[in-house]
Amino acid sequence: MINSDTKNNASSSFSGTDCSEAQITGAEALMRSLEYQGVKTIFGYPGGSIMPVFDALYDHRKTLNHILVRHEQGAAHAAQGFARVSGEVGVCLVTSGPGATNTITGIADAMIDSTPIVVIAGQVGTNFLGTDAFQEVDLVGITQPITKWSYQIRRAEDVAWAVARAFYVAKSGRPGPVVLDFAKNAQVDKTEYVPTKVDYIRSYLPVPEMNSEAIRQAAELINGAVRPLVLVGQGVELGEAQQELRTFIEKAGMPAGCTLLGLSALPTAHPLNKGMLGMHGNLGPNINTGKCDVLIAVGMRFDDRVTGKLSTYATQAKIIHFDIDPAEIDKNVKVDVAVLGNCKETLAAVTELLKPAEHKEWLETFLPYEKVEEEKVIRPELHPAGKALSMGEVVRAVSEATGNEAILVTDVGQNQMMAARYFKYSKKRSIVTSGGLGTMGFGLPAAIGATFGSPDRTVCVFMGDGGLQMNIQELGTVMEQKAPVKIILLNNNFLGNVRQWQAMFFNRRYSFTPMMNPDYMKIASAYAIPARRVMKRDELAAAIDEMIATDGPFLLEACVEEEGNVMPMTPPGGSVNQMLLEC
Repeated sequence: MINSDTKNNASSSFSGTDCSEAQITGAEALMRSLEYQGVKTIFGYPGGSIMPVFDALYDHRKTLNHILVRHEQGAAHAAQGFARVSGEVGVCLVTSGPGATNTITGIADAMIDSTPIVVIAGQVGTNFLGTDAFQEVDLVGITQPITKWSYQIRRAEDVAWAVARAFYVAKSGRPGPVVLDFAKNAQVDKTEYVPTKVDYIRSYLPVPEMNSEAIRQAAELINGAVRPLVLVGQGVELGEAQQELRTFIEKAGMPAGCTLLGLSALPTAHPLNKGMLGMHGNLGPNINTGKCDVLIAVGMRFDDRVTGKLSTYATQAKIIHFDIDPAEIDKNVKVDVAVLGNCKETLAAVTELLKPAEHKEWLETFLPYEKVEEEKVIRPELHPAGKALSMGEVVRAVSEATGNEAILVTDVGQNQMMAARYFKYSKKRSIVTSGGLGTMGFGLPAAIGATFGSPDRTVCVFMGDGGLQMNIQELGTVMEQKAPVKIILLNNNFLGNVRQWQAMFFNRRYSFTPMMNPDYMKIASAYAIPARRVMKRDELAAAIDEMIATDGPFLLEACVEEEGNVMPMTPPGGSVNQMLLEC
């Protein structure tokens, strides 16, 4: 996190045309600063304290495409979706008070999932600060713990610098959210404008210097390993190190497992990809975490959903941790070698020192687990004997219909875990989901953002009936923008993930998890979104084909088994290598 300090803690370089001959408003300076940063898309919602900015935006509509969402939380999540698939900074623009506080969930989500967004919020004039003025809230105070930097712009002359610093902080190093709290007087006051670039901040080291001794030690451990296992996290995607990862694991013949957010960093079909890690991951990589002799974590933070019980986690292994953020080293798991830096560079450096290897015997130990999981879990899910549709078979059918090339967006819950497990990934930056915060309502607005961040790719969002209703108003955004979101609603009439835990650990006491649902076909019709409901297996393929062939948005409601469960599962508090295969 960067301190909310003054301009004295930064060095700025100036380029572009000197516009000092004419004074402009702070609001106009914001528009020009965003354009200078290369911004083309903004997600937002107007209001009183940000109205001068929206008035300035009116004259920049040809260069700044503003997407009017239906709720400010939707703006933050849409900015996240945009950022995750494009690799650029997502931007949202909202008013003060409730407009600003409605973005808090998205800001917190972006912080824990390392997503670069800049939230620009209106604020009352500086002469009203601290008076409990209408729609005044201490946004900087609220957001400091959940941002990389949070700053209040009180003067028009600070706009260009603040925007430049915000984008630099959001995108550099380990990415994350930045908040600019824009006082109304600063929006309307006049200033001279000079395009500003910030590329250095005193005491802020976004990318640690690579340590040659750590590189040597890591290579030595890997070269001596008999049973190495690589854990692939989102840091590989954020560092654009997908090819470096492949070269790394292929040269040393090392199997890899992927975290939820790292799933598309390595193609599903890669022979060394052994599947997903964590609570609902695949048996092989989870169980063999407890058998490997060298564990190599790349761009992941040893989240509790990946590690399970820490006291039993990989205690037999030497651990190497590649990460850009020193704060993650030894935070949850004590490591033997810390390789700090951007993994695009550090992976390449270690790979140069590796000896070619195959590890055939070690790789063969994954096969029995794959066979058991196929027989006990995967085959029953993809080819269920009962009449009801299963979530997994719907996910796999959609994935295959897109040639396994679509962007997967999920909400949170059973839909998320089933989608992550049964979707297939062939391209980078192909999964957008709320990992660390687990935000229900994330899926729909994030999918909207993804269609703008990667307009040439198919975007499929899987949702449960609970999550869809949390931000269902964003169907209005889909309607207005004709955003080509393929919405797959896995409707089981339950808050499915909570119900599963109630079934497994609370004696099937389904306390407030059954859902009374509306008619989603009528809702889709009201928003002019083509839709189809599927209740029978023999209707599924045709419905998916219709969805994919439809130009623009589509809602496919799949009525799935009400009490289906996501398996395998590590029980809460259990060891990750002791997974349950059935409920």
